[in-house]
Amino acid sequence: MDNFWEHLRNLTEAQSVISLGFYFLLIVIFAETGLFFGFFLPGDYLLFLAGLLCASGKLDVSIYTLVLSVIGAGILGNYTGYWFGYRAGPTLFKRDNSFFFKKAHMAVAEEFYAKHGGMALVLGRFFPIIRTFAPIFAGVVKVDLKKFTIYNIIGSVAWVCSFTLAGFFLGRRFPNLKEYMRYIALGLILITTLPLIIAFLKRKLQRSENVKELK
Repeated sequence: MDNFWEHLRNLTEAQSVISLGFYFLLIVIFAETGLFFGFFLPGDYLLFLAGLLCASGKLDVSIYTLVLSVIGAGILGNYTGYWFGYRAGPTLFKRDNSFFFKKAHMAVAEEFYAKHGGMALVLGRFFPIIRTFAPIFAGVVKVDLKKFTIYNIIGSVAWVCSFTLAGFFLGRRFPNLKEYMRYIALGLILITTLPLIIAFLKRKLQRSENVKELK
């Protein structure tokens, strides 16, 4: 448990984000929303932390520059994921599992997309793994590019504004909030991953029942 808290403290340490800077944040958001190996990156609370640091003046960019730049990174990331899925096609489902790529992640994105349709590209922004693999899956099934563009822009604007502006305005209201970032990070992790865990358990239970019926 001590190691977990130490790791969480390092991830949420304000000074580490400041030292890595604004461009590091853009790279993280781009990678998490467009590159299949970016699913483990901490996009949600980095957005929140960036807004918090911007409010305190420790991140040397205006809130307007911050929000617009990160929205752009999120949009470009999704286009990259879409292009990758479009080029790779259905063969992506036959790709061998590796440290960075799991077929189970594509299956989760496929199920989420089947349930929500194009809105999966908007709603999926708020869930780890899905925000990485939903645009890739959209490329695999060759979603119309104009339709994809609309959902891509809406999703990026909604996601970035929700977390970044929440951090910014709370930072203005509660200047010492950054001292509790490890707890905020843990809360965000629980909130965003709990629905995926529940869905995974439901799917596993359903498969078990189907196997029993076949027997």
